[in-house]
Amino acid sequence: MTTTLFTEDQQALVETTLDFAQDHLAPHALDWDRDKHFPLDVLRKAAGLGLGGVYVREESGGSGLTRADGVLVFETLASGCPSIAGYLSIHNMVAWMIDQYGDTTQRERWLPRLCAMDDLASYCLTEPGAGSDAAALTTRAVRNGDDWVLTGVKQFISGAGTSQLYVVMARTGGEGADGISAFVVDKDDPGIGFGPNERKMGWNAQPTRQVILDAVRLPADRLLGPEGDGFRIAMNGLNGGRLGIAACSLGGARSALDRSLAHLADREAFGQRLLDAPALRFRLADMATELAAARALVLQAAGALDSSDPQAPYLCAMAKRFATDTGYSVADRALQLHGGYGYLSEYGIEKIVRDLRVHQILEGTNEIMRVIVARGLTEALR
Repeated sequence: MTTTLFTEDQQALVETTLDFAQDHLAPHALDWDRDKHFPLDVLRKAAGLGLGGVYVREESGGSGLTRADGVLVFETLASGCPSIAGYLSIHNMVAWMIDQYGDTTQRERWLPRLCAMDDLASYCLTEPGAGSDAAALTTRAVRNGDDWVLTGVKQFISGAGTSQLYVVMARTGGEGADGISAFVVDKDDPGIGFGPNERKMGWNAQPTRQVILDAVRLPADRLLGPEGDGFRIAMNGLNGGRLGIAACSLGGARSALDRSLAHLADREAFGQRLLDAPALRFRLADMATELAAARALVLQAAGALDSSDPQAPYLCAMAKRFATDTGYSVADRALQLHGGYGYLSEYGIEKIVRDLRVHQILEGTNEIMRVIVARGLTEALR
């Protein structure tokens, strides 16, 4: 990643994060994927660099970085392991939501341990019957005296079973988005359970489970933000989450491109290095150009989110769609450039392809991103 257009602080941030990714993520990524190992010790080392609370205000124990800073961080982390970088993006999304929408007591209670990653966090919106149509969720929170009682099932939850805290969207009112509220559920609350660790195509270095809420009783102080404001909180969290996942796609794809350059420089065919074949050089040029274009769009969207631009949700959806499609395409072409070696796990390319594929689905499918972008275009005509 070129850093010539970044500030000195951002260049230093990228360099520090790259050292961490190369020292603590890249050497172990294939083993973690094979063994389905979630490296908690490494996550806590990342927290020691301030990566457990990237967007959390400094007074709450975080790093207080901008979204533009954050996308550089997650892109760089993903060059070492997209799966771990992806989980860190989700954890940071939840920490930001608590910092942004929690009251003083809630911030003081939860954020120090989240920023240190002594506690991990998960985001619970999707359900078995409510994915893209998130406003149709059926998990319900019923008021009982001074408490709330939550019942329902959340699906595809990254970190579930290991995370200590879960920001859960549940229906407290009528149908639709206005009837949804946000709650903070603790792993130790009676009634919470977890499904088996899902067997997945990629992202094997982090657990993915159902979160099962069986009449989980929460005190009133577990409500995050005002009652009925949960869907807005969830969507605002996803604006940043989409940028994080977009950045992870760029980092994984950049790693695949770099590996292709090295592979083609080492291999010969028909009396010359593969790297000297014009057709292959043109492929590499296209891959690099597409990644640079995707990065520019992600940074534009991050700047819009930092400045509270009304167009930020539209730009975040656009950036997520373009960067995750581009990242997967580049990684897939990198595998092809490796020939049969790309299909072998020891070369690491097939893992990147598997990891990046889910980025086109999570944090809102790319089909939903197109809906958001199209809505932004057509609303301007009304």
